[in-house]
Amino acid sequence: MSDDASAVPGGDNDKSGDNVHYLAGLDLHGRKVVVVGGGSVAQRRLPNLVAAGARVEVVAIDPTPAVESFPGVVVHKRAYVDGDLDGAWYAMACTDDPDVNAAVVAEAERRHTFCVRADEARWGSAVTPASGRHRDVQFGVLASGDHRLSAALRAAISRALADGSLDVDEQPHPPGVALVGGGPGDPDLITVRGLKLLMAADVVVADRLAPPELLASLGPQVEIIDAAKVPYGRAMKQEAINDVLTSKAKEGKFVVRFKGGDPYVYGRGFEELQACVAAGVPVTVVPGITSPISVPSSAGIPVTHRGVTHEVVIASGHVRPGHPDSLIDWSVLAQLRGTLVLMMAVERVDVFADALLAGGKPGDTPVAMIENGSLPTQRLIRTDLAHAGETAAREGLKPPAIVVIGAVAGFDDADAVAAFGDLDRARSAGDEARSAVDESRSARR
Repeated sequence: MSDDASAVPGGDNDKSGDNVHYLAGLDLHGRKVVVVGGGSVAQRRLPNLVAAGARVEVVAIDPTPAVESFPGVVVHKRAYVDGDLDGAWYAMACTDDPDVNAAVVAEAERRHTFCVRADEARWGSAVTPASGRHRDVQFGVLASGDHRLSAALRAAISRALADGSLDVDEQPHPPGVALVGGGPGDPDLITVRGLKLLMAADVVVADRLAPPELLASLGPQVEIIDAAKVPYGRAMKQEAINDVLTSKAKEGKFVVRFKGGDPYVYGRGFEELQACVAAGVPVTVVPGITSPISVPSSAGIPVTHRGVTHEVVIASGHVRPGHPDSLIDWSVLAQLRGTLVLMMAVERVDVFADALLAGGKPGDTPVAMIENGSLPTQRLIRTDLAHAGETAAREGLKPPAIVVIGAVAGFDDADAVAAFGDLDRARSAGDEARSAVDESRSARR
């Protein structure tokens, strides 16, 4: 589509040989960038371009929904035509048509505009590095067009910077507090941001359920304070936890309050945030993967399933039904048709099961109890509501454990295809469960 020799192999400026690229950082803020093509490649490039402040325009015949609706991007739904790069500082040829990509590169060459060619990087005038970020530092990796190698090196560098094995001379984190959720137990399930802040901490105030492997990876200069709250055992008072967070931060230290799961799901995270705000201490919250969703998932149990359940209720088992401090109406929970997930319920499975049965929930409702979810020691125990208490006692169920009650508790990875291989059969199972509840209600009337 173009007679520009620089844009095609075999021309006067053939770029089909090995290229040695010059690494540079582009200031694209407020400057026009044109992306030709609206598929998955373009979709991956848009976030960094928009984050850099570029005025991004996409030219694509049939852009993906994600590209078409990307915030801050102007999309032209048509074919590329010569002249689309007018005023562009940077361009990307990302279509699945080599001729179109070659034409985009040719126009860019004429306009002295650097251009990435996604299908044949060596024929463009620029390449996109595998890039990463560590705090305020950006880095990029080029591997002579070997994208897998550059991506692997980027990942290795990111891990090394996050866990401190790559020592860099950097400024300490400003004083303050971060409430970090460590996930359900597997150390690999902490968020990227959570891990970065943990590795930057001067002081870590850790719960019992925070992944211990991550604490073990901290340097000897990090002060670790045990704030374990063992069920029905010793515990550091919440007031003492609040005090140590604020006092250490006021000493000029960066403090990470490290919890299992998510700080705001029965983690008293908001109480700690309130204490920090009241003390004038900067505080940030890093969400974590919460156990009432992720632990059933790790056991092959979805807490929702189309045609079976439209609601999920997460309830605390910290206090028994009928206790003056209880805020839960168990008779209402018994009437719900969806999934009920109990946390902190190990010591009272029988009591909660009896309350639900008394409220009319059928005794054959499936129950799954998952101990040590996401860890190598994970254990799945299956039963029904009528036998949940005695099963938990017989099997010696120990915390931490999640109890799932409802039709989905009968699902697992092994028999998913056989038992629920199509939507109609799944709906049928849901209908049976709902019918049992309806019959129970009618009997009580």
